[in-house]
Amino acid sequence: MDEAVSQFAVDAWRVALRGVAALALFVAFWIAGNVVQRIARRLAERGEAARQDAINLLGQAAKVGIVVTGALTALGTVGVNVTALVAGLGLTGFALGFAFRDVLSNLLAGLLILIHRPFQRHDRIAVTGFEGVVTSVDLRYTTLEGEQGKVLIPNSILFTNPISLRPR
Repeated sequence: MDEAVSQFAVDAWRVALRGVAALALFVAFWIAGNVVQRIARRLAERGEAARQDAINLLGQAAKVGIVVTGALTALGTVGVNVTALVAGLGLTGFALGFAFRDVLSNLLAGLLILIHRPFQRHDRIAVTGFEGVVTSVDLRYTTLEGEQGKVLIPNSILFTNPISLRPR
């Protein structure tokens, strides 16, 4: 009986140490993610207004990636089979990506527009039958103010169709 109790105590300590190590790993990755995001924010504050959104978005994505990596590392430390979990997350990501492909294409196109800047605010552009002055460029939509009034054009349309820059 004493041997069973001592074996239980040894196993309990082993599990507790793994849990503490996993928690320490996760906290370290979480802190690293916050540091990366803070650095991205500071870089964005120094940069041009048009690139601030893109830098902030990349900082947020980097933080999420670092924290998810930390969570998977911590789970592996505890003894969870991370391979099956990653495979399940991959399938879930594929399904969600397929379901939200229009939203994701607008986000990626918006990010590329913010980085490459084929046009800027207050430029007059024409695309797919709409013409107007660019009043804002967000991650999903670009807003034009024209004769038709305010028009929200999805960024994927702006990215895949010819844009005509007009004189102001």
